[in-house]
Amino acid sequence: MKNSALLVLFFCLIANVFSQLPGEVKYDNRVYVPGIESIKIRVTGTDFGQPIIKLGSSETLTLDFDDLLQESRYLKYTIIHCTHDWKKSDMNTLDYIAGFMDDEITEYSYSFNTIQHYLHYTLEFPNNNIKPIKSGNYLLYVFDGDMDNPVLTRRFMIIEEQQVGITGSVHAATNVTDMYTKQEIDFVVNPGMYNIRNPKMYMHATIMQNGRWDNAIMGLTYRSGTPGELSFDYDNNENVMNGGAEFRVFDIRSLRYNGTRVVSVAFKNRTNQIYLVEDAARPFGAYESNATLKGRCYYKNEDFSGTNTEDYAIVHFALRADFPFTDGDVYVFGELTDWHIKEEAKLVLNPVTNYWETQLFLKQGFYNYQYAYVKNGTNIIDETFIEGNHWQTHNDYTILIYLQDEGTIYDKLVGVKYLNIAQ
Repeated sequence: MKNSALLVLFFCLIANVFSQLPGEVKYDNRVYVPGIESIKIRVTGTDFGQPIIKLGSSETLTLDFDDLLQESRYLKYTIIHCTHDWKKSDMNTLDYIAGFMDDEITEYSYSFNTIQHYLHYTLEFPNNNIKPIKSGNYLLYVFDGDMDNPVLTRRFMIIEEQQVGITGSVHAATNVTDMYTKQEIDFVVNPGMYNIRNPKMYMHATIMQNGRWDNAIMGLTYRSGTPGELSFDYDNNENVMNGGAEFRVFDIRSLRYNGTRVVSVAFKNRTNQIYLVEDAARPFGAYESNATLKGRCYYKNEDFSGTNTEDYAIVHFALRADFPFTDGDVYVFGELTDWHIKEEAKLVLNPVTNYWETQLFLKQGFYNYQYAYVKNGTNIIDETFIEGNHWQTHNDYTILIYLQDEGTIYDKLVGVKYLNIAQ
């Protein structure tokens, strides 16, 4: 009996070790070592969409990424359960993982016939070694050898099999001052099988726009309720977001001809070079309808068939603006920058051309992007300063409903709804 108690204590201590991430690791989508590029996490068999799968189902997620440095790594991974607002849950690892606490990433292959050589890694999970047994938010943590050597992190979600009902709509903001520039996301939750005694305390909603987390609205509680319905229809902009503008696009699936919005393709300094059409700032222009991938990208080589034939290229951006950026900086922004503000994506004024310019090292594919402005002394990403702000913009919205059952210590994910502006 005593030995059994010691064994349980030992496993609890091991589980606790695996839930303690190094201090520099954020519960967000991040990269922690140089050379890791072109990261995608998606439902297996799909190209786009949120990384959300159903608890206990046969659905899996696939993580792909390239290591351009091709260093000798012993890559492993684990998963960490998180709260509705992306903090570490209070649960012990053994409470939400079936199987091992960590596992190796063993599937990799080399690039073929590319100027930029790289190792391409693939991980499909859940699997027989690591399987989540609770719904909610999760952080996939990839590390090199031991937990103190982070490589990358990715957010993903597991949803309950039995879900709440959600109905909603996206429309121009009700507030008169915002009705031409912002979008309001109203929705109603039908609890269904769930007996929610204190929804103000235990139920929270998150609204995501185009898969972004930097501007996600988190922690919303219902505004009013009637039997069988909890309304999230607000009056004070709690559920309002900038409409922004349709994303800009470029196509570098081929290095043999000029794709969409490509001026020229060259090979200099032993590197592929792509020069894009010069962009113009459009903060006060009329709304322009344009079918886009809502800021996303995908990787493909149209010159050669086969696996891992996509090469990398230096892509040159140029922006013309008739006004100065005196109290902030402008950056290329989108999934191509991991939805983060990156120093290498910052535009710098070229005194010869009078264009704001930068360059990014990107994999062959089809890309969406925008120019984002960050005011000095802040970390707020403003996609309207250069691009303009229009309520008609065709943004994708994801509504996530979390519920903490009374007597439990974690947030279940009990509902997901996808919405877009009325077409």
